[in-house]
Amino acid sequence: MEIQILTDSSCDLSEEQYSKLDIQIAPLKVHLDEQDFEDGVTIQAKTIYDAMRQGKAPKTSQISPQTFKDIFITHAKENKPLVYIAFSSQLSGTYQTAKMMEQEVKEEYPNAPIHVIDTKCASLGQGLVVLHAAKLAKQGASLDEVIDAVKYQSEHMEHVFTVDDLEYLKRGGRISKAQAFVGTLLKVKPILHVEDGKLVPLEKIRGSKKVLSRMLELMEERGADFTNQTIGISHGDDRERAEQLSIMIQDKFGVNEKQIVIEMVGSVIGAHAGPGTIALFFSNKPKPD
Repeated sequence: MEIQILTDSSCDLSEEQYSKLDIQIAPLKVHLDEQDFEDGVTIQAKTIYDAMRQGKAPKTSQISPQTFKDIFITHAKENKPLVYIAFSSQLSGTYQTAKMMEQEVKEEYPNAPIHVIDTKCASLGQGLVVLHAAKLAKQGASLDEVIDAVKYQSEHMEHVFTVDDLEYLKRGGRISKAQAFVGTLLKVKPILHVEDGKLVPLEKIRGSKKVLSRMLELMEERGADFTNQTIGISHGDDRERAEQLSIMIQDKFGVNEKQIVIEMVGSVIGAHAGPGTIALFFSNKPKPD
């Protein structure tokens, strides 16, 4: 029986990818203008970025316990293998909610082949893990093979990103008001990464032109065998700079354009990172797709 891959909307994959690889998606929530929306379903990221440019501050919330319970029960009744590839537990309570519902459902269906995995990844870092797992499932891989691949890919996924406006990180509590004020005055662009599932500031770069070059240097320092993996670039409504970074990667590392996935950062992560975000994802120890 083919394994069902489930993920959440923070992975920032496209509807085309979900459909092509039969990936089931559970949307997180976005609150804007006193209304609640489902990320990627009833609201699109562009709407969030336009609202933020107008000074609005959208809020986000995790997936409800009932949503997970309904999905898990459906698969438990059918005895169909399900692997939920989750948003980092250090950035959202979504993983913990899913684990609680997994345990609750397994009280009634103890042999249900339901597996919940914390990727400790976000955006297309999580998305690349999902794509790899979904391809394996389509190829008829066993449940153990898929689970092992998810854990391996997650462990070796690198996240390097920058934001265009420090104000959004300040709102989310990632930096202080003073840091945001001084950084804006000095035109400092922070580079951040993900460490054990948490967003961690890495360094500050003066001037936006230097940021992409520094991201490439970090990619060279941390990554390996780039022609033998899929590379992700996500952006906060700035496709032009994302494509610029893609060309730089192709030129520097001899990567084929088809190996690079470019997607917009979705509503949930975008609400915290803001317009102009550029993020780069790659493996530091790839296995072939």
